[in-house]
Amino acid sequence: MNKDLRIVYMGTPDFAVPSLELLVKEGWNVVAVITAPDRPKGRGQKLIPSPVKETALRHQIPVLQPTNLKSDEFLEELKGYQADIQVVVAFRMLPEVVWNMPPLGTFNLHASLLPNYRGAAPINWAIINAEKETGVTTFFLKHEIDTGSIIFQEKEPIYPEDNVGTLYERLMKKGASLVLKTIEAVAGGNVTTEPQTDSGNLQHAPKIFKETCEIDWNMSAEEIHNFVRGLSPYPAAWTKFQEKICKIFKTEVSDKVLSNLNTGEFLSDGKTNLFFQTGKGNLKILELQLEGKKRMGIEEFLRGNKV
Repeated sequence: MNKDLRIVYMGTPDFAVPSLELLVKEGWNVVAVITAPDRPKGRGQKLIPSPVKETALRHQIPVLQPTNLKSDEFLEELKGYQADIQVVVAFRMLPEVVWNMPPLGTFNLHASLLPNYRGAAPINWAIINAEKETGVTTFFLKHEIDTGSIIFQEKEPIYPEDNVGTLYERLMKKGASLVLKTIEAVAGGNVTTEPQTDSGNLQHAPKIFKETCEIDWNMSAEEIHNFVRGLSPYPAAWTKFQEKICKIFKTEVSDKVLSNLNTGEFLSDGKTNLFFQTGKGNLKILELQLEGKKRMGIEEFLRGNKV
């Protein structure tokens, strides 16, 4: 197997780190890393490198951080690395002039079983929609986002106790193995692909904004429970509680009957229980964070707050 294959790796967040680490560990020739520019963070607005940049520098791999992927300067620099193939994991949308550059193409790792859950937030939406299974897919890039021919897929169950954090961790590791498997197949010259077929009944995974995360108490307790799981621990589902923003991290569907409560109203014994009436059934809150406070379990919260 030709491990001299010249690989340019593109990624930014921690989800993209294990794939890069595994390629390096297995001796593959990663000649450059493309990642987002350093971002200001914290009170001092100090510039912080992306997790992928930190990983690349640790392995002494050259790093490019273009602000414009179509600029002549960046394209010339990228061409200079003479990549045979490019690998994309959790990076921005690429222009054709970039993804079409290497002779063996550019493949992407996506955290769903494509063609289902195309979009920016596949892990969140799979849980929000109460899926029992998801997975990871590698596919070659083409013009329309997340639509290229599939190379490999691996399935992963979604357990009732999962939230986006736990599922993210498993898919991140499973994805790294799939990236390695894909590179090995490309290097061995035995890649077979299949086109994505759109049944017309696919779920989508659009980007999540703060407004997306507001709880609609008209939904059923089961739906809200899955909504909370699909946004926990980040960015977190929220509601207005005692005139403040309150993030909800963990809930439980309750069979307790709440009398004389309207949808969105709550009941508490002030000690260990806080229930919200939903459009169907009620929801027990287990972990939350009131604006200006730390995240805490419900008992600690009720000890320090009059409800």
